[in-house]
Amino acid sequence: MKALVLLCLVSSIFAKHEEYKGWKSYYVAPSTTGQLESLGSMIPSLDLDFLSQASTDREGLVLVKPEHQVNFIKALESEDIQYWLHVDDVKAQLDLDDEDMETHSKSTPPKGEMAYDRYQRLEVIYAYLDRIAEQYPNLVKLETPAHSFEGRPIKYLKISSTNFEDESKSIVFIEAAIHAREWITPPVATYAIHKLVENVTNADMIEKFDWIILPVANPDGYAITHNGTRFWRKTRSTDHEDGERCPGVDGNRNFDFVWNTIGVSSDPCANTYPGRKVFSEVETRVIRDILHENLNRMVMYLSMHSYGSMVLYSWGHDGSLSNYAFAQQTTAVNMITAIQVKKLPEFPNYTAGNSKLVVGYAISGSSQDYAHYIGLPLAFTYELPGLGRGLLGFSLSARYISHVVDETWDGIVVGARRARQLYGPDPLKY
Repeated sequence: MKALVLLCLVSSIFAKHEEYKGWKSYYVAPSTTGQLESLGSMIPSLDLDFLSQASTDREGLVLVKPEHQVNFIKALESEDIQYWLHVDDVKAQLDLDDEDMETHSKSTPPKGEMAYDRYQRLEVIYAYLDRIAEQYPNLVKLETPAHSFEGRPIKYLKISSTNFEDESKSIVFIEAAIHAREWITPPVATYAIHKLVENVTNADMIEKFDWIILPVANPDGYAITHNGTRFWRKTRSTDHEDGERCPGVDGNRNFDFVWNTIGVSSDPCANTYPGRKVFSEVETRVIRDILHENLNRMVMYLSMHSYGSMVLYSWGHDGSLSNYAFAQQTTAVNMITAIQVKKLPEFPNYTAGNSKLVVGYAISGSSQDYAHYIGLPLAFTYELPGLGRGLLGFSLSARYISHVVDETWDGIVVGARRARQLYGPDPLKY
């Protein structure tokens, strides 16, 4: 009987990542803007899946399915784009990643506590939100405005020393994990909660700001990435054409700004499928509603993504600059300057800039562009660090989590101060 149980356990472990059998990952290093654009044009035809964005001064990391590997190499060589193999067997590397996370995780924290030596499942994150709201009722309010397509609650915290009633305070909104597989993003959000509630070292962040923090914007997708489909990116809705076979919508292509025009795929199976209509997803409607309900006092919106070590801003659909480009660039530079102080040598330097110009391809329907479009001058996409040259694996090793959340918090603090200085009730006097 014991042997049978052991056999079943081993079988389940090896079957966990079976769908990625035969996949490979490659580093790609475009050296010119033309090569970067050519690389972007390969995404829909070869169904490429970039885990780390390439730019002209750094390599990107891309997943390639077995049926596209030959043509992918031919396309790179025809454009003279440098490349090299990262992982020859994606499934095997995912199994090793799982072992690494177990090795570097300490004992399980008590219910309601948050540890930064491991990636936490949804139920652990939600228990933390529940505990914080219960323990600090005069500072924290737990909101559950909706449930996901599969019925999971979508939870976020409102953090305010004045119950969101002081009109002189500025609002900062942080959202994470709209792309489910980007596991490093929820720890950044929960660490921000920790620094605003449990371990306050920047008093002005509470005295002059109210905060809205949504640690897992896409709970359905996030849950499935922890249960075997590691690279799942989209939501899990099925109410679109061919939805039962190909569930989900790219939440960061579902917003109402030049929706479904560029950087998307009409194929429901594709990672960049934008949905059957704008705001088809309850997850994106929650973000939309938070933006609109708080727009009059909101000075900054941060959408957390990974990987890339970038702080990006509008416009992402055509690379043009908005009327607020100077404020966007200076604020982004201030944030990355603060982050660079603690940057580890394993990670590339941060880059700040227009999202299309930095990553080399256009997208439509992003939350960043939508927030800017409706009137928020400072809306940024953070591409958090990880997967630099020489780092194997597809999850940033758990040993780096505590460092990434700490350095990112430093950037958030500087960004919030700059945002209030520019667009708060006392501009240029803060």
